[in-house]
Amino acid sequence: MCGIVGYIGYREAYPIIIKGLKRLEYRGYDSAGIMLYDSNDKTLKIAKTKGKVSDLEAKSKEIVASNATIGMGHTRWATHGVPNDINSHPHLSNSGNLVIIHNGIIENYEPLKKELLNRGYTFASDTDTEVLVNLIEEVKKKENLKLGKAVQVALNQVVGAYAICVFDKENPDEIVVARLGSPLAIGVGQDEYFVASDASPFIEYTSNAIYLEDEEMAIIRLHKPLKIRKIKDDTLVDPYIQELQMNLEQIEKGGYDHFMLKEIYEQPNVIKDTYRGRLLANQGIIQMAGVEDNLEKFLHAQRILIVACGTSWHAGLVAEYIIEEFTRIPVEVEYASEFRYRNPIINKDDVVIAISQSGETADTLAAIKLAKEKGAFVFGVCNVVGSSISRETHAGAYTHAGPEIGVASTKAFTTQITVLTMIALRLAKAKGTLSNSDFHRYLQELEVIPEKVREALESNEKAKEIAAKFKDASNCLYLGRGYNFPVALEGALKLKEISYIHAEGYPAAEMKHGPIALIDEQMPVVVIAPKQGHYDKVVSNIQEIKSRSGKIIAVVTKGDIQVKELADHVIEIPETSDALSPLITTIPLQLLSYHIAVMRECNVDQPRNLAKSVTVE
Repeated sequence: MCGIVGYIGYREAYPIIIKGLKRLEYRGYDSAGIMLYDSNDKTLKIAKTKGKVSDLEAKSKEIVASNATIGMGHTRWATHGVPNDINSHPHLSNSGNLVIIHNGIIENYEPLKKELLNRGYTFASDTDTEVLVNLIEEVKKKENLKLGKAVQVALNQVVGAYAICVFDKENPDEIVVARLGSPLAIGVGQDEYFVASDASPFIEYTSNAIYLEDEEMAIIRLHKPLKIRKIKDDTLVDPYIQELQMNLEQIEKGGYDHFMLKEIYEQPNVIKDTYRGRLLANQGIIQMAGVEDNLEKFLHAQRILIVACGTSWHAGLVAEYIIEEFTRIPVEVEYASEFRYRNPIINKDDVVIAISQSGETADTLAAIKLAKEKGAFVFGVCNVVGSSISRETHAGAYTHAGPEIGVASTKAFTTQITVLTMIALRLAKAKGTLSNSDFHRYLQELEVIPEKVREALESNEKAKEIAAKFKDASNCLYLGRGYNFPVALEGALKLKEISYIHAEGYPAAEMKHGPIALIDEQMPVVVIAPKQGHYDKVVSNIQEIKSRSGKIIAVVTKGDIQVKELADHVIEIPETSDALSPLITTIPLQLLSYHIAVMRECNVDQPRNLAKSVTVE
């Protein structure tokens, strides 16, 4: 949600910032802007516009200056104020000296704005961000402070979340940055620094990055050491420089039309990367450092609470079935956004598993903090190394899916399920709740899942053919049972996210308790019906749909005969065990959603109103 790019160094800033903003488009945004400082005439040059970075490129041609080696860029996802040119970032202070870009929300902006209005300040935009930059200016002017100290004092008056970059044209050799709740990375080069919401904008320039922690700020100056301080008490922090794990190839499309399609096809490899070194099927071993080091906490857990949002919540629902089946430990799955507000009962012998692709999801982070306050052990499952969730949790496991750029999550879902399945199997082994033969069978089955996913991807042309028939549908129903009920929810989410077709996922048995009233000849119904599991029951549900003229799209095991005779369209997948089937059944649903969205001419990678990383409530 929102994207920040900044540069200070010896290179031309404009191409770095524009390219960086394009790399951050996956985060979701509705407007964009850029600031450059022209060292020749000592002026600020600003361009901003509603729309895409390509619109900004067209608008900013007149401000491009090759001698501008300092600049900041921003993609905005509207919170305070509608998407338009005026509300876009960067924002100037009343004097015109200070420039700010900001991700997050200033919750107490209204009383701050009233006070500044009383002091003679005026506001051009409806944003909370313009309030913040003028608050910094007022503090700087009133208390005669340098920019860094003024930012620190102002932020101690602020309630909310932020990642900010602030520039002062009266002192043009520095940028001040700070974070609370929204991620911010600093790329450290030779005589140059980069600032960004994540490392993707500067990966080709440096492999060294510092990730600011919450309530930290940094003063970035040319030809001087980087200084990081705590915002609250002004104590100095030793910068911890990490070596980046990603590479340029991972964040480019690699010949695919869309990042989403690329990421769908990456799943065989990334699932293998997720269990590589952890799963030794021939030796009957699962080894995960975060689990091994805390095995007693898991084994003595009275309950496992899973907190997540969106697709990660669906992965948590799959995990609920798997963990309870394998380990006999009770599991509850909660929306992180509800968990944090409903005064939940959390005990010291609870284990809380927090799932997030980005590791920056605001609601999930808040749930983690709440669980820690109550004394629970918190285990994180996330994809982004060095993310906030990886730092806030007591222990965890990375999914190793590589950068996921498409807003609609695909490979994150299957790699999260892979990690959670391995946790369940390791606990079952330790508790003795699975027989040795079943344990070894599941290990061997999990090891060959990548090949079965690769086989499931061969349904692409069939999915495309079905998509052509249903691209103009206005509603769609997804049905699944047992382990595949969460897959029905995920399939429906994918369709509505990227094609804007209304879709709902249901447990197949619940169809009779309401949704059956919607079924007619215009209603496509996607039924997940693998041979394993509750097959006969699902067949009965299909017969009920058919008798009401619903159009049936069935995902079935190769060689199926019974469902084939009933369904209008069939997508075949390889056979696997019931517990691991979500890793396979989700593949054709991802492909179906993708092709429908493409045929409807939707923006597949950047669907409207959505952001990849939701860092505000």
